Amino acid sequence: MKAIVVYESHWGNTAAIAQAIAEGIGPEAQAMSTADATAEVVAAAELIVAGAPLLGFNLPTDMMVKGLSSETAKGGPPPDLSHPTMRAWLDALPKGAGRAAAFETKISWSPGSSSKAILGKLKEKGYREAAKPERFVVKDRYGPLKEGELERAKAWGAELAKAA
Repeated sequence: MKAIVVYESHWGNTAAIAQAIAEGIGPEAQAMSTADATAEVVAAAELIVAGAPLLGFNLPTDMMVKGLSSETAKGGPPPDLSHPTMRAWLDALPKGAGRAAAFETKISWSPGSSSKAILGKLKEKGYREAAKPERFVVKDRYGPLKEGELERAKAWGAELAKAA
């Protein structure tokens, strides 16, 4: 099955989860940032899995992401700001008819959901839900991922492949 796992990742956690999901789906699946998931790549996919971190209790906005550059000044690691936000990528996504699923990375206690917003946007664009949104936990604001999350992501990818 031709599948893509598209992600927005600032400290590498969401990218690592995306890669694990793609591995679980199978050898034809590819993980890529929102910068690499062009309209041509999306059009060729039978399954789109999209994910982003939860910031400010929601799917990050461009303004939120611009604010991340101040994290380095506060002693945090430098964020990767080289790709469009998931929100911007979804807004530019052409209508489609394939299957879709969504995931997020978040601190365990944080309320809100970016994955529900992602799946809602994908459904608005014509994609059919392949699975309920999934959450993967980071231990702290910048990570690392909670132990076992990469294995869980790979297993979820395998479930998606069966469902799709």
